[in-house]
Amino acid sequence: MTETADDLSAPLGQDKPRRKRRLRLPFTAMQLLAVLLGLFLAAFAGFAILNKDPLGGEPMTRIAINPADKAPDEKPVAAGHGSETKPEGKHETNEAPKQAAPGEQKTVTMIDGSTGARHDVVIGAGEAADKADASASAPPPVMAGINPKLLEKSRYGMIPVVAGDLKPFNVYAADADRAKAAKMPVVAIVIGGLGVGAAKTTDAIMKLPAAVTLAFTPYGADPGKLAERARAQRHEIFLQVPMEPYDFPDNDPGPQTLLTSLSADQNTDRLYWHLSRMQGYAGITNFMGARFIATEPAMQPIIREAARRGLGFFDDGSSPRSIAPQAAANQTMPFGKGDIAIDAVPTATEIDRALNKLESAARERGAAVGTASALPVSIERIGAWTKTLGDRGILLVPLTTVMLKSKSS
Repeated sequence: MTETADDLSAPLGQDKPRRKRRLRLPFTAMQLLAVLLGLFLAAFAGFAILNKDPLGGEPMTRIAINPADKAPDEKPVAAGHGSETKPEGKHETNEAPKQAAPGEQKTVTMIDGSTGARHDVVIGAGEAADKADASASAPPPVMAGINPKLLEKSRYGMIPVVAGDLKPFNVYAADADRAKAAKMPVVAIVIGGLGVGAAKTTDAIMKLPAAVTLAFTPYGADPGKLAERARAQRHEIFLQVPMEPYDFPDNDPGPQTLLTSLSADQNTDRLYWHLSRMQGYAGITNFMGARFIATEPAMQPIIREAARRGLGFFDDGSSPRSIAPQAAANQTMPFGKGDIAIDAVPTATEIDRALNKLESAARERGAAVGTASALPVSIERIGAWTKTLGDRGILLVPLTTVMLKSKSS
């Protein structure tokens, strides 16, 4: 009744006042958030594309180098270069590096801010190396008991060389009764993977007979010191050179690995880096490398270079398609090949079974070589086996003795 009265009393031509409506946006809060996020990502992508930063935000620092601290032949560094360090974020500093001690070399890697090119500057005496990863640390020191005539200087350090009739293979081969070895079955054991892990390396050095050959990788804080200790205990040593496996890079042997994709000169340069890590080895052997050792264009130059430097080559036997035997024969260099991987199954029972197979192979062929790692169970079982080997009419000899016996036969 009230609404009807209001309608009759309202002035003609005037509408009834309407209720105010709430202001509604044409989009929801979630849609607004999505738009803002999209704008942020578009701005970030634009910055990444248009910003000329070849290092992609790599952490770096800038330092000032005093002219007095530079190498004598080094040119002044242009503005915009920085030295590569490993801080958690970017920062700049005007601090000059500490003065190098007399005879000490300090290497700083300079990065061109416009092109990303790296250049090495040696602060102190000496030449600037060409590669940052090779020159960042000082060359390894020469080990004790090494004939200086059998060394020559490379840009990475001292590497083996032939001197007249002297060859590293013959000079650094361990002593053995080779006359006796020529008349009876012989076995050699090669323990690999040493140099990384001082505890296991020391166990192999001290707990195994001197006739066991030890193979060192080029990695570790100071592989030369451990190799020096092995030679002091009359062990013969070999150098393991990392080579490309079939599942590379998922399975990566380590820095400076020899690769089938590199040129012969590039792989030879990497070989020199490995050869400089220690001295006193009679030869080299592959560390992994099933693909590399089976690829003739890649493997031939390495065998040729090792032979030229008076080294032997040991194929650990892990690649059935290895071309190393033929390549070594072409160079008339000492060669050996592993017959049985002793601890492929690292249990005491399986190791004992593998050692029995090694014995049988030695009786059948006159010589056999077993390979193993420095696992505690491997060292324990091999040590126990060697104690009674002579009683069974088999002689334990260094690897070089088997290589010479195989060559002579």
